[in-house]
Amino acid sequence: MTDGLLAAVGRGDPLALTVAPDGALTVASDAASAEVEIDDVARIEATIGPRWVWWSAASVAPVLEVVPVARAWDLAAVHRLVHGGWRAEPAVVWARSHGLDPDTVPVLRPPDLFDLGPAPADLVEPVGPDGHLRPEWTAGEWAATPARRARWAAAALDVAARQRDAVDSLAAIHPQALATARAESTAEVLCVELGAGGLPIDVAVAETIIGGIVGARPRSTAEADAQRAERDAAVLRHAPPGRTDLRNPAQVRSLLRRVGVEVDDTRAWRLEQLRDVHPVVEALLAWRRIERTATTYGYGWLDEHVRDGRLRGSWTGSDGAAGRMTASAGLHSMPADLRPAVVAEPGHVFVRADLGQIEPRVLAAVSGDRSLAAATRTDDMYAPVASQLGVDRPTAKVAVLGAMYGQTTGHGAQALRRLDAAYPVAMGYLRDADEAGQVGRSIRTYGGRLIRFGSTNANEVSERDARSRAAAMGRYGRNAMIQGAAAELFKRWAVTVRARLAGDGIPASIVLCLHDELLVHAPLDAAGAVAAIVADGLQQAAAGWAPDDSVRFVADLSVVPRWSDAK
Repeated sequence: MTDGLLAAVGRGDPLALTVAPDGALTVASDAASAEVEIDDVARIEATIGPRWVWWSAASVAPVLEVVPVARAWDLAAVHRLVHGGWRAEPAVVWARSHGLDPDTVPVLRPPDLFDLGPAPADLVEPVGPDGHLRPEWTAGEWAATPARRARWAAAALDVAARQRDAVDSLAAIHPQALATARAESTAEVLCVELGAGGLPIDVAVAETIIGGIVGARPRSTAEADAQRAERDAAVLRHAPPGRTDLRNPAQVRSLLRRVGVEVDDTRAWRLEQLRDVHPVVEALLAWRRIERTATTYGYGWLDEHVRDGRLRGSWTGSDGAAGRMTASAGLHSMPADLRPAVVAEPGHVFVRADLGQIEPRVLAAVSGDRSLAAATRTDDMYAPVASQLGVDRPTAKVAVLGAMYGQTTGHGAQALRRLDAAYPVAMGYLRDADEAGQVGRSIRTYGGRLIRFGSTNANEVSERDARSRAAAMGRYGRNAMIQGAAAELFKRWAVTVRARLAGDGIPASIVLCLHDELLVHAPLDAAGAVAAIVADGLQQAAAGWAPDDSVRFVADLSVVPRWSDAK
């Protein structure tokens, strides 16, 4: 390692890191670059503490799985924040940061008689004559030599500087933009750690639960087919004669129509309302629970995703829409039936915290509605809202949630209208988002995330369809502004807890981030300290995130041996 590389790098200064397919590591500052080993990265982190810059956390995952870095600038994460959407591969990130149209990013094509491709000498440079990254480089040419790896790292630093300028410009209207960019970047580090560490699960308990729902593990394809036919028969014996594929929604609707049940669709919530109308409805609901377990969360799910007693999936810090964390392998949609199988390892417990009434509290904060903020001073903010509206608590809850989700009819509609008078600032905030969505105008969350709306040519759809789509986009706009801001606060909280655990040297780790719920796996003798960090971390995160201290944020906290024990 050259002395010049780190001579001008201080705590929090940018330092690029790349990992080549063959495992070669390169670090680069504005002054120099060097090929390093993973121990060097750990030493730099421990002694200097730079802000690591990379194209994406996934691209440097082999390092992040070993070295718990504290500060990061993730180019893909910041790109999604500033420009919206999901696409964030290096060519698109480079294009956007350099003012180029991402639709003109060149595509790698094999040479032919009319285009032999670039000469070898041209490939020395990562950028082509059009200003875009060369497709050969993004396809892997960047890793061919140490010099090219250094240029790739330098390109990352160039993009990071341009992104920082863009974020600073956003801060004039969205003061949280820089903090959001940093939290989003660290959340991507946490995502790598979540994927590598996994969620503790007792396979024997899981198999017992699955067996109780779908039956014994099939020993052959024929046995699996027989179980499938038996599940179907439990429904079809209540139906008139005829063939029905229960996995085909259209055929299920036809079956229901034959027994006198007319529905627009076969969603579970709709069928729940009709379960007493005909025995086939009750049987169909039971079938769905069993079928979902058998096909999605059954024995095959365990075999595919559980290793060494840990359920592992891939994680990302943003869904490409409002910015919520997402995960594969069923980590974000595991049925409640299976939660008893999520068991802490011997000598450990789970510290579980769930943000209470987070969306209306976020609405109070980001809208600046002082009256609604006053309601958050209580543990149950729906009680004072109900008093203010002159309705019972359930109706007040429906009205508040309806305002955020764009539900303006049905139960609570009258109370919803009263919200405009009681909380005009908050309702105006939601209405502005609704209007923007209806006309397809992009909006930004409190933290600065761009929410883009697709456009539809009015000439291509009927007037009725156009109105329906506009209304749907309006509802999405309302919800995205609140869910997006809530996701920003949640991630700020999660990375704060992560940093506090590391700073105190506690061998505990976050194992699940489920929308508004945080699950930390901790040694039993450190449970109290971890619980305090989780609780204090929320207040620390909220103090840095919220515009002032007028809104109170709360979390339901418990220490449990298994996930299902949390209430």
